Amino acid sequence: MDRRLIAVTTAALLSLTACGEGTPAPEEVAAAGSLECAPPPALPSGVTTYSQQDLPDPVSVEPATVRATIATNCGDLVLELDAAQAPQTVASFLFLGEEGYWDDSPCHRLTTAGIFVLQCGDPTGDGRGSPGYGYGIENAPVDGHFPPGTLAMARTNDPFSNGGQFFIVYEDTQLPTDGGGYSIFGKVTSGMEIVEGIAAAGVDGGRQDGSPAQPISILSVTVKE
Repeated sequence: MDRRLIAVTTAALLSLTACGEGTPAPEEVAAAGSLECAPPPALPSGVTTYSQQDLPDPVSVEPATVRATIATNCGDLVLELDAAQAPQTVASFLFLGEEGYWDDSPCHRLTTAGIFVLQCGDPTGDGRGSPGYGYGIENAPVDGHFPPGTLAMARTNDPFSNGGQFFIVYEDTQLPTDGGGYSIFGKVTSGMEIVEGIAAAGVDGGRQDGSPAQPISILSVTVKE
């Protein structure tokens, strides 16, 4: 199933604002130019998939938060994962990180109008990939508001299709609540300037939704004890 759009694949549930493409503002170019990114790695030669039986049990709510780091070719993103509010999502994130599921996988989607997110977590790079298991929604905001720095799960229109794809919000974003909304499972506590720089560089081809013009890939995910 196509997972290129956050959580849904129909324009009726998630539409982007139509506006001119234009050229980046000077400050946006400067922000993008401040990034120091190594060349992205090649896509993994093979992607491990799992069965529903491999879905890990929810993590303990103690400690209430867990720290993790996503190493990328543009620098590190330090995360605070909310185990108390999203125990199943955090358990899956830690499992896939420890398994190396995301190693060398690109962040395949950037949106710059209507919603403002960088979407990652598909080792195939085409937005359709899944670890092979799914689970339900946790900790979705009832008002659909996602502030900058939010770490949340992407899914299809099936509320039990949370799996491996996630997104980072870089500007205030409003998402539909129909179907249960989208699971918030943490926040970025360090490295948001990297995501902002990727956003400032824009979308490949000058579009509003697609592959980032400045490629960014996950190299590894580690848990901070």
